[in-house]
Amino acid sequence: MLPVAGVPFTVHQITRARDAGIERIVLATSYRAEVFAEFVEGVDLGIDIVIATEDEPLGTGGAIRHALSHLESGPDDPIVIFNGDVLSGLDIDALVRSHVETSSDVTLYLTPVEDPRAYGLVPIDGDGRVEAFLEKPSTPEEIVTDLINAGCYVFTRSIIEQIPAGRVVSVERETFPGLLANNAVVRGVVDRGYWLDLGTPLAFVQGSCDLVRGLAPSPAVANTGEALVLDGADVAASADVRGGSTIGANVVVSAGSVVDGSVVFDDAIVGEASEIRGSIIGRGARIGEGCSLDGVVVGDGAVVGARNEIREGARVWPQVAIPDLAIRYSSDA
Repeated sequence: MLPVAGVPFTVHQITRARDAGIERIVLATSYRAEVFAEFVEGVDLGIDIVIATEDEPLGTGGAIRHALSHLESGPDDPIVIFNGDVLSGLDIDALVRSHVETSSDVTLYLTPVEDPRAYGLVPIDGDGRVEAFLEKPSTPEEIVTDLINAGCYVFTRSIIEQIPAGRVVSVERETFPGLLANNAVVRGVVDRGYWLDLGTPLAFVQGSCDLVRGLAPSPAVANTGEALVLDGADVAASADVRGGSTIGANVVVSAGSVVDGSVVFDDAIVGEASEIRGSIIGRGARIGEGCSLDGVVVGDGAVVGARNEIREGARVWPQVAIPDLAIRYSSDA
């Protein structure tokens, strides 16, 4: 439920699914399910949303099976599954049409990546049939394709019914390989458009900025541009906010400051003549005057004193206070 470009990330996924013709959303969750319940009760996105809560985490496949009782579709109807941490420009409707037209049991959204070593590989044949699900490659010889599982699948409901209920199941390690072993029709649809895994803080910043700038599509972003400034924020006339930055509610960006490609959460303060680039400033954090932060995550309520220089990879814990002139970055050997 982390806000991305001003709204919870889930909203971007739900509204794209809604606009693709999906009629019901089931949120499969176990950790802090009450947060999702409050969200569903307090929002109207023009689509039916229900929650399937697991008493214990059931894994990716187990969660899909657990959500089955909340579905209202027939045995041959397509069911679309989304991973909760992927931002993409996938044509969802086209993926579903391909699934139906080819009478597939499962259809996977695949995307090419420049460096596939961090992902499982999914080679396909000339007809789009998936040949294997390969673990993350550790040697150049193991990189047989640049296509990876991009985090969206279409299942025929009857296939979900075959997933064992009530236990942990990995869809990647158990369900998909099992389907191939049983000669099920598993196809991959390659989409070369926008795709981003939001699994790291700086990827989250990039995704937020891409949404604000319109590089990543979302119906939940009404207006795109160089910055998103939320209600109650006070941005000085001489401040420069750009690069798709999001300035949260009641944030103060002081005179002469630069906020470039960053996310500044609610109630934070950026002091005069500070430069914030590619960074996350947590809720209620305070950045002193004359600071330079680049690729940094500052936790909620933390204080970074005046004229500190902090560089990529640094993490300032919540509520920590760094005094004035305490940190200077140097590239000296």
